[in-house]
Amino acid sequence: MDTPAIRAADAAPVSTGTIDGRMRARVERADSIAPHGYLTPEAAFGDVERGNPLPYTLPLETRRAAGLERDTWLLEVVAGPESDAKIERPLTRAAGTALSFEGLMRLAEHHAVQYLKGVTCNNIGEPLGMGLWEGVPLREVLWLAQPVENVRRVYYYGYHNDDPDQMFQSSLAIGRVFEDPPGELPVLLCYKLNGEFLTGKRGGPVRMLVPEAYGFKSVKWLQRVVLTNDFRANDTYGLSNNDIDSPMKTFARFSQVPERAKAGNPIPIAGLAQVGVSGLAKVQYWLHLADAPLPADDPNLTRGDWRDAEILPAPHDWGGGLPAGPLPGTPLQFDATTGRPRSWPLRYTVAHWSATLRGVAAGAYVLRCRSVDLNGIAQPMPRPFAKSGRAAIQEVTLLVEE
Repeated sequence: MDTPAIRAADAAPVSTGTIDGRMRARVERADSIAPHGYLTPEAAFGDVERGNPLPYTLPLETRRAAGLERDTWLLEVVAGPESDAKIERPLTRAAGTALSFEGLMRLAEHHAVQYLKGVTCNNIGEPLGMGLWEGVPLREVLWLAQPVENVRRVYYYGYHNDDPDQMFQSSLAIGRVFEDPPGELPVLLCYKLNGEFLTGKRGGPVRMLVPEAYGFKSVKWLQRVVLTNDFRANDTYGLSNNDIDSPMKTFARFSQVPERAKAGNPIPIAGLAQVGVSGLAKVQYWLHLADAPLPADDPNLTRGDWRDAEILPAPHDWGGGLPAGPLPGTPLQFDATTGRPRSWPLRYTVAHWSATLRGVAAGAYVLRCRSVDLNGIAQPMPRPFAKSGRAAIQEVTLLVEE
């Protein structure tokens, strides 16, 4: 196959909103994570990074003093000072009761879980990576603080240079933390990715991980959790007109399309699909001549000549730096006896797809791909709005020559 020529889809800078200019967002990503296989190696993950300087770039002694190393990390769990939330045993640095990494590992002996999850930025239309994450459900730590009453929301904060203008924060409803609907995954205090302890670049020693959410909910360099009776969210991304309650959307993207092809020859194409909250039933493609008019009354391109691609099955070798064969441990989405996923594709992960174009005559073409969810709804619906996750239909050009 020729070298792919993929248009960057929906790429947009992440707004820093009304936060002081000393806070910055930096986006680094490859055109596609597909060449890495199903699990993305830690070093190949794309990043949306905040902090000036970035916390993991600080000198070692500064990181140790700030609790950014495993042997110095501490997590506080307290009641909001402006709230009437009541907890019996706050976990604080001052009282010497804050949770250490060693204490988290003791909890992990009985409560550690793993699951597969893809990471995507709310405002970037490409997955940043897919990983096998490990951690302790957040609720196990919150129960250590013995919450009693008047708790409606969980606020949580990452380390950003002890600068209030750089502080990155997010929040969840208390019900989402303490109770998982059947088949749902827990919110994690995450400390491993693909079997290895998190690096600073990946948000270590410990980060939040919210399975159904976009990346801004999974705050890096976690250090403080506040239980509050305030019903209002406090998410940094909310300051930039982002929908902070939007679960991940289902969408398809190209990863391999030849720039040029010969008329009459089979033309292989391939791509990724992010599997959002509504699941994934199909990936489809549509090839048409570049000068063919599109109906003005069909903005979502529902009347195109869409054809089904093949969604590839779960692999036997997952990649991501892990040994070949079954995944270590048993992720929550997997059957403990067979070591295989209970269903496929898995929600909140990334699946691969492929197709072959046949009998294509010479000409200049536009090629599009889209997903269809388990409700039978085709991308970009049911939530086509920007700022709640990118899901526009991707298009690339293809020149077929005699």
